[in-house]
Amino acid sequence: MTRAASAGFPELVPASGKTTTRAAERRTPGRAAADSAARTGSIRSTAMSFADMHMHGDLLVKYLRARRAIFIDRLHWNVAQADGMEFDQYDTPFCRWIVLHEFGDVLAGVRLLPTTAQCGVYSYMLRDAQRGLLPDLPTDVLFFEAPVDPLVWEASRFFITDLVPSARRPLLQSLLFESMSLTARRHGARHILGIVPSVWSRWARRLGADATPIGARFSIEGASSQSVLFSVDDFLLDTPSREPSERLLPHRGRAAA
Repeated sequence: MTRAASAGFPELVPASGKTTTRAAERRTPGRAAADSAARTGSIRSTAMSFADMHMHGDLLVKYLRARRAIFIDRLHWNVAQADGMEFDQYDTPFCRWIVLHEFGDVLAGVRLLPTTAQCGVYSYMLRDAQRGLLPDLPTDVLFFEAPVDPLVWEASRFFITDLVPSARRPLLQSLLFESMSLTARRHGARHILGIVPSVWSRWARRLGADATPIGARFSIEGASSQSVLFSVDDFLLDTPSREPSERLLPHRGRAAA
């Protein structure tokens, strides 16, 4: 099944078929390195899994509580919660959680899951929606059969917390996508798909990236959303061996407790 589902998958390139301005600029030797500390300040990026979450203190707990504050308290989603934390069936050892934090506070986060994941009847969100396993999502969430391909990962649970002022949000969006893309590429992915607000086109222009709509618009809890696809390399320099914290910080360090 690994390649079968991807046989009907469209060409995995941005709609324009061109390297984005942001991507081209980021491949210029030395770009962004000189002003990295000034740009990011004290923000740290941590990619966690079940295997290494013990190395990061209570960061995973803080991350799941931040998700609860966003998706349950603010957006009123009908999703699972316990002990003040939001979670679902996709928070498994297959996933990677990417968290931006500063001085012990979670600022932003996203979850990555390979499209090859399988846990009981569930695989990943878009595919399970297409298979009719998620009643809150339409089955026509994609224009084609959902891929099962090690080169393609799914991103979900994007958020930026209310701690981040509006003037700082573009920076957090940029850092979150950069760290997410780096983590995906470290695990062999070339493309990421996911559900985003239908205003994604404005985000994409601000981030300097091309995103290809791959599904019709639909509503999640009253918010207009759409499935999109983008290339991992849109957000990265050609330095796949670096850890997320190395990209965003002048010095490495563990998560603040």
